[in-house]
Amino acid sequence: MSAALDAPVERRTAFRARWRVAARLASRQVRRTILSSLLITALIALPIAGMTAYAIMAFSMSATAEERSRVELGDMRAWVSVVGGPDSAIVQAPTEPDWYGFASHSDGTQAVPDQLPEAATLLPVDTEMIPIVEGQLRVLTSHGAAVLPAWSGESWDERFTGRFDLVDGQRPRGAEQAMVTPAALDRLGASIGDAVVLADTREAFTIVGTLDAATLADDTAALFLPAGAPIAGETRWYLPQLELSWSDVQQLNRQGAVAYSAAVVLDPPERLDDETMTVTDSAQGVMWSVLMLLAVAGAFAGYVVVMLAGAAFAVAARRQQRSLAVAASVGASAGDLLRAIMLQGGVLGLVGGVSGVVVGAVAAAGIMLLTADGSATQYWGFHVPWAVLAGILVFAVVVGTASAAMPARAIARSDTLSALRGARRPQRLKTSRPVWGSVILLIGVVVTLAAAAAMGAVNAADVGYDSPLRLIPPFGIVIGPILVQLGILLSGAWLLWIASRGLSRLGMAARLASRDAAANTSRTVPAFAAIAATVFIAVFAIGQIAMQTSLSARNWAYQAPVNSLSVQLYSTGGSAVIETDAASAAAAQAVELTDMVDARGAAVIRKQVPPQFADTSAEIDQDAPWLMAVLPERYLLDPQSQTSYTYSSQDPTNPLSVIEPSEIETAIGVELSPAQLSAYRDGAAVVADPRYASGAEIELSAWTAAEAFDGVVPDNIWLPADGQPATAPPRRTETLDAIVLDLPHQPTAIAIAPEQAAELGITAQPAQVIASFAGSPSTAELDRATAHAQVLGTTAVSLAPHYEQGPSRDGFWMIPILIAVAVLVLGASAVALGLARFERRPDDATLSAVGGTRALRRGISFWQGLIIAGLGTFAGAAAGVLPPIGFAIQSRGTLLVEDIPWLELGLLAVALPLSIAVVSWLIPPRAPDLTRRTAIA
Repeated sequence: MSAALDAPVERRTAFRARWRVAARLASRQVRRTILSSLLITALIALPIAGMTAYAIMAFSMSATAEERSRVELGDMRAWVSVVGGPDSAIVQAPTEPDWYGFASHSDGTQAVPDQLPEAATLLPVDTEMIPIVEGQLRVLTSHGAAVLPAWSGESWDERFTGRFDLVDGQRPRGAEQAMVTPAALDRLGASIGDAVVLADTREAFTIVGTLDAATLADDTAALFLPAGAPIAGETRWYLPQLELSWSDVQQLNRQGAVAYSAAVVLDPPERLDDETMTVTDSAQGVMWSVLMLLAVAGAFAGYVVVMLAGAAFAVAARRQQRSLAVAASVGASAGDLLRAIMLQGGVLGLVGGVSGVVVGAVAAAGIMLLTADGSATQYWGFHVPWAVLAGILVFAVVVGTASAAMPARAIARSDTLSALRGARRPQRLKTSRPVWGSVILLIGVVVTLAAAAAMGAVNAADVGYDSPLRLIPPFGIVIGPILVQLGILLSGAWLLWIASRGLSRLGMAARLASRDAAANTSRTVPAFAAIAATVFIAVFAIGQIAMQTSLSARNWAYQAPVNSLSVQLYSTGGSAVIETDAASAAAAQAVELTDMVDARGAAVIRKQVPPQFADTSAEIDQDAPWLMAVLPERYLLDPQSQTSYTYSSQDPTNPLSVIEPSEIETAIGVELSPAQLSAYRDGAAVVADPRYASGAEIELSAWTAAEAFDGVVPDNIWLPADGQPATAPPRRTETLDAIVLDLPHQPTAIAIAPEQAAELGITAQPAQVIASFAGSPSTAELDRATAHAQVLGTTAVSLAPHYEQGPSRDGFWMIPILIAVAVLVLGASAVALGLARFERRPDDATLSAVGGTRALRRGISFWQGLIIAGLGTFAGAAAGVLPPIGFAIQSRGTLLVEDIPWLELGLLAVALPLSIAVVSWLIPPRAPDLTRRTAIA
């Protein structure tokens, strides 16, 4: 009985003893192989540091409740903003009042009040409130005029500390005094005691101090004016004393207001109705997006690190083989050896993880310090997501342990006697692996092509967009190439063996290098698998982005010539038609706007007002001429086979523009010859779209405005369809000489001079202003143009500036991807080739002993680099082009396979491994130690 009770105790004691021995062996081997241990630790630490830095920075950009309340309110208790009437039935999120919706009435309608109520009528009598209006104002500066952010109201009240903070000077004490941000003093060319003058009203305020707004960067110029200043914007009533509960906020919602309450934000309600739950908290969305990106990056980084660190472990484990065999000879089991090496992986993973977390945290702090702009909302604080970092640390331990798994299994199964006498036989190739690898590789190719074909069939069929049939094929297009990668990995040893058979005929160096790679697959296969994975993702991304970029370029809607500023005039009144006087005034303001951003020249584009825009025929001059150039029928679309069209920013129904001769080159973005300019002044038309011209002439046909309003003029888009009203014959046709240019992407299709327009009876008014620049305008200048446009607009016309840069080019995305893949491939190759050189030292000694020259050993390094990097790059590129081809097939002509940059990808597959091989050849091998020659059994 006693023996039976003691047996479990003895087993537990023996189990703990074995783990202690394994831990002792592991720690000893880590110290003995310090260089490989440091390499593995660094490989694990690098991605962990990147993940840690990203996690800390991402979470630091999300505010806690206390931080958000401080920035929104300072020491105030709440703010209230009226956004609707009593019947609006507003539903807001408790902590995000700017996210609100309107609950529908039972009849599905919404009451729209004529005038919004005052907040004072919605709150208890005698409630202290401080109204603050936020908007923009034009002020005079030492260099002209500028549009600056502005607040009106007592923003300098001490109870706003945290929201608005006093920097210098004193707080205003009268209606003629104001404050500015420190940056505004430089922008205005003023100092405390000087005056700031409003550009529109010439009203002056004395600057008595500087104030800092928590939401603004330190270099942002802004104004803080007293209540009653002419600022148009949202009004918020701040409550210094009144606490608002969640029920109070909901009551305000029913009265047409939203509220931000410190009491609600710091203690949000736990139960919300269904309508309120539909408004999502931004912090939760940020958290999930961060975690998703970390998971994806971690999966890729983990795969690459496991491959490279696994190769390093394989080399280190072979160095330990003799000492571990000694342990096996005195009673250590295969499990003990397995545990010893796995513990090494876990320990190095932990060390690398801790190091990476520390380095990542320091890097995040440094980056945040260098990139902080002074705004409290850029980085709300230094937020360390401890739970996420703990997960990253566990991930590092898992990666380290997984890296040691395959070498540990190989050592545990090794022959003890062979290891004791130092024999290093080549690894045996299992026939099952290449067979299964080939099968998986073929399955991956079939899955990719089948998924592409299935997606094309689904798109052709009438399948609902919420059907699972639309979700499965895209996954297949991506999963198929991943299976190809797995097949290549399993077939790696066989591929190396095939390569060694072929390269053996290219000389001694190629033969020895290929045989070394084939004989040490535990080192070489993980290396080229890591390279293949990196190149796979890069080729996938480059191919897909190139096709999408080309599609975007084909369908790009140009608003002006490239590198020009377009200022479009839009009606903001009740009618879609802008009155002529208002359009002329707005065009003058638009030209003034282009002067403010130092434009080289500006062109006013005048067009006929389309009669179709009128609400009724009574609003138009019935007999006024409507002239247009008619596209030949061969360019029109068939409504039976097409449902949409792309017109490259040109308006085919109104293709005529009236432009001054002095402004025509700015309008079309090209220089005309003196002869062409002279012909344009004499009445010729500039035709940017050759489809409208017939030889060197163009025909303009005239109808009346009434006919255009009735829709009986050609639309220049569709072929006439059955049942459509017949097109009225033109009242007259005019023939003009044409200056034909091949500029199909110009928004200006046909331009004539004002004198010619007057002869033709055309009445045109400004519709757009285009400005050109001597160089590229800065981001600050473009931001300034946008800010000016918001202020210059009137109740009748708004200005919409847009800087035309054209579609993005492949190089914008391709160059960073190529740089990233080159760095990763170079890093992986450096690890693999460094391990190969380290493990090849005994062989180098043997080669030197039998007459091997330094040039031979350089040649071996060259071919090893070419084999490892070449196989990895070729395999990754071959698998990486499959998804873009699959998506091109499923798009049914929208994405084109010929848009994939085949030349660049081919150069990547050839030049990158060749460069690595050349660098490996240039780095001379170490002098061999002839005392370390090992007998080859």
